[in-house]
Amino acid sequence: MNKKVLCLGVESTAHTFGVSLASSEGEILSDINSTYTPLPSEGIHPRKAAQHHSNVAAEVLRLSLQKAEIKLHDIDAIAFSIGPGLGPALRTGATLARALSIWLDKPIVPVHHAVAHIEIGRLTTGSEDPLVLLVSGGHTTIATYAMKRWRILGETEDITLGNLLDVFAREAKLDFPGGPAVEGLAKKGRNFIGLPYVVKGNDVSYSGLLTAAVKKLKEGERIEDLCYSLQEVAFAMLTEATERALAYTEKEEILLTGGVAANERLQSMIQEVAQEHDTKIFIVPKRFSGDCGAQIAWTGVLAYQHGVQVDVGRSFVKPKWRLDQVDIPWRE
Repeated sequence: MNKKVLCLGVESTAHTFGVSLASSEGEILSDINSTYTPLPSEGIHPRKAAQHHSNVAAEVLRLSLQKAEIKLHDIDAIAFSIGPGLGPALRTGATLARALSIWLDKPIVPVHHAVAHIEIGRLTTGSEDPLVLLVSGGHTTIATYAMKRWRILGETEDITLGNLLDVFAREAKLDFPGGPAVEGLAKKGRNFIGLPYVVKGNDVSYSGLLTAAVKKLKEGERIEDLCYSLQEVAFAMLTEATERALAYTEKEEILLTGGVAANERLQSMIQEVAQEHDTKIFIVPKRFSGDCGAQIAWTGVLAYQHGVQVDVGRSFVKPKWRLDQVDIPWRE
């Protein structure tokens, strides 16, 4: 019988610092996270996020070990988010992972953040071979698995969906993160306001939509109507591209993952596409849809079991590492 593998995962790509313990039996034994909240007038400042992560790292690690009832020397590997993400924030998490690796003499496992979003989604929903729609502050990607890699069928050409919502919310002086604040106001919207709809091939572009929405905001349009309209246009663009990718791949599953996957209106649009094509839809539970240590720990288990590790001296972070550049040895 194979020995149960225990992996400690460190997440630090952006505003969240998380530490989790996961086992090769699919157990998330702990998932402790601390989030940096920027000032209302600014977005996520990389240096300030890194400072937050540094300040909370020891306590988050302690609480995660306590929750899992695991001692450090009992773990088999340390995984960390190597990229993509904010350089200073990534380096803070990498520093902790390297220190633990050297102290405990345990292997260090590099994890791609987008792959982690997908794998925690597959684990928690039971999805096997989906068309993936990954939407967050750092990703807006439509992908499918083929020949040991995730292949991108559509993506953003400029800013991500999460970034669109965050920046608009900041301009409107709403709470951070912007997605839930915009969603709440959108439910009170009554009138649709025309905004740019830009789909290029199977890619989407949100910068023009953001500029137009901010302009309408400054012209005095009702904020509830603007939030409603912004969501409708942004989500419809992505839904169109997703449906086209689904028709092309003929996948029998859609997996909706990433922080924006928690948005009920986006869920309903993708559900309509799935129903139209007689396709199963899987939505990652809200607890795991955003950035968290659990996604890194679980993906670390998969990677470690298939020989993925890196020397500490070569564990450089990769802030711009693309999803389609990552080999996936644990998928057949």
